[in-house]
Amino acid sequence: MARSLLKTSPNPVKTKLLHQIGLSLYNTSHGFHEEEVKKTLEQFPGGSIDLQKENNGIGILTLNNPSKMNAFSGVMMLQLLEKVIELENWTEGKGLIVRGAKNTFSSGSDLNAVKALGTPEDGMAVCMFMQNTLTRFMRLPLISVALVQGRALGGGAEVTTACDFRLMTTESEIRFVHKEMGIIPSWGGTTRLVEIIGSRQALRVLSGALKLDSEKALHIGMVEDLLQSSDETECLKEAQEWLQQFIKGPPEVIRALKKSVSCCKELCLEEALQTERDLLGTVWGGPANLEAVARKGKFNK
Repeated sequence: MARSLLKTSPNPVKTKLLHQIGLSLYNTSHGFHEEEVKKTLEQFPGGSIDLQKENNGIGILTLNNPSKMNAFSGVMMLQLLEKVIELENWTEGKGLIVRGAKNTFSSGSDLNAVKALGTPEDGMAVCMFMQNTLTRFMRLPLISVALVQGRALGGGAEVTTACDFRLMTTESEIRFVHKEMGIIPSWGGTTRLVEIIGSRQALRVLSGALKLDSEKALHIGMVEDLLQSSDETECLKEAQEWLQQFIKGPPEVIRALKKSVSCCKELCLEEALQTERDLLGTVWGGPANLEAVARKGKFNK
């Protein structure tokens, strides 16, 4: 019945959430020319973004440039977009862990690229490229967690805010060092940080007045939990076990849940309600729903 109603009812004013996956914030109307930016970023090689997709529906995205504390080269920025596009099309996916190689999350941008891209125009072009990429990342229908070992600095700290959750080891730290570099966060980090911890705490963190070691980050709600181990392999295992509590169930249901929550952050009330309705139409009467109804289980168990 729900499916037939959806077919005959008029289109909602905007079904942004259903269609925004794969869309970017900026285009040529904003003065953003993606192909030109890509050609520029290609000039700064080094490192890689690695993606491993597990059979349990958990993806593992690794920032891999250990000789530079996993700093983002231009090529890594391009590869991050490629991996996000791959994840957008991973219909079996339910969860995602973002981590850095060799017990370090990320030290932000590679300074070689920063020095070469010295004009305001260069800075804004990279800003728009990374905001596009991380917004698409944030909209992925996967429940994501940043696994922070060692340091997450600058742009690395901003990447953690694009995840739904954050986990830290006891000796790790998250630092927004942008002010020390004479700039402000530009990959969407300020906007997302305010949403996570509020404007007053965000000012303390961004100004450097509050240093986010693991205990302070846990206290202000920046992270959800502290991991017991500091070993790279054991940390990943802990993070996978922690994430399992969120992704039990069929991929189509988990993905619809994530989309539904995401719409509340981006859309006005009317649009969010309409999107919730449309998302319901993708799972109501589906295999998981029919199986649950047939079981007549007591859901309070």
